[in-house]
Amino acid sequence: MRNVALLGTRLVLGSYLAVHGAQKLFGAFGGSGLDKAGASFHRIGLRPGRHMAAAAGITELGGGLLTAAGIADPAGPLAIMGAMSVAATTHRAKGPLNSRGGFELPLTNLAAAATLAVAGPGKFRLGPSLPQPLAIASAVGGGLLAAGLVARMLTAEPAAPAEAPSQAGSATEPGPQATAPR
Repeated sequence: MRNVALLGTRLVLGSYLAVHGAQKLFGAFGGSGLDKAGASFHRIGLRPGRHMAAAAGITELGGGLLTAAGIADPAGPLAIMGAMSVAATTHRAKGPLNSRGGFELPLTNLAAAATLAVAGPGKFRLGPSLPQPLAIASAVGGGLLAAGLVARMLTAEPAAPAEAPSQAGSATEPGPQATAPR
C-alpha cells in the first residue's frame, strides 16, 4: 500500500508541476508563455524577469518529470522544493490562503516534495535513485540556489509605479499610442 501511495503522490505532484513549467516555458496547456511569465516575474521583483521565469519553468518541468517517473530520486523532489521555496516567498505578502493569492499552494507542494525526498519514490518507478553522495550534493546545491534566488528577490529594487495614463485629446499631451507586441 505504501508503494501505491508514493506512486500516486509522485504522479499528481510531478504531473502538475511539469504542466506548470510547460505553461511558463511554452504557453502549453493554456499558459502564458515565457515572455508574459517573464514580465510577471519582473513585476514582482524577480529580475531579470525572463531569465527567472525560464529558470522556474525549467525547474518545474524537469523536477516534475523526474518526480512523476521516479528517476534519479531525489533530484526531482529537490528541484520542486527549490522552486516552491521561491514561489512561497513571493506570495508571502498575500498571506497563507490561496484564495487571496497567498502561499498555500506552493507550501503544500513544498511539503509533498519534501515528503517524497525523504520517503523515496517507492517500488513503482522508471529508474534508479542517485547515489547518496550525489543526492546530498544535489540537496545542498539546490538549497543554496533557492536561498540565493530568495535573497536576490528580497534585495531587488521595488518595481517602478506605473505612470498615470494621459488624457486622450489633451491640448498638452498627445493621446495614447498603440504599440505592436514584440
